Amino acid sequence: MITPAYIRTMAAYNAELNRRIYGAAATLSDAERRADGGAFFKSIHATLSHILWADMVWLSRFGVGTAPSIPIAQSGSLVEDFEELSRRRVALDATIIEWGERVRQEDLPGDITWHSGAVGREMRKSKMLCIMQLFNHQTHHRGQVHALLTRAGAQTGATDLPFVLPDS
Repeated sequence: MITPAYIRTMAAYNAELNRRIYGAAATLSDAERRADGGAFFKSIHATLSHILWADMVWLSRFGVGTAPSIPIAQSGSLVEDFEELSRRRVALDATIIEWGERVRQEDLPGDITWHSGAVGREMRKSKMLCIMQLFNHQTHHRGQVHALLTRAGAQTGATDLPFVLPDS
């Protein structure tokens, strides 16, 4: 079972890691950020755009904001300009933190139902599982970005949870 404290910790971790990842990505040229590095969404930029897209989708399922109108196949091009992508990331991270501050334990039980474009059918899953998915998905794809950044010579600093949020 997850708790509101888990959500707040992961929201803070997410925001700090995104700050580090985007900071490292900003040291690269646009061409380097868009180069096909062999990740699932190919490039640093497309993967970061996909993460933003997915966060918006998951949050909308929790009643926060609106999902993007484009399908998952186009998620890597949700935001084409890196500076705009960075601004939207910072704003969405603040939204995730604010949402996490509002979540109470009694908000967590139950299921959510949605139509998944990724699998082409209606889904029904535990809300707690879906909240874990929000944060797990971010970590998964951010790890791909971290590998591409490292290959390009950019530095992010520590990425392990105990070292990113030492006072938690």
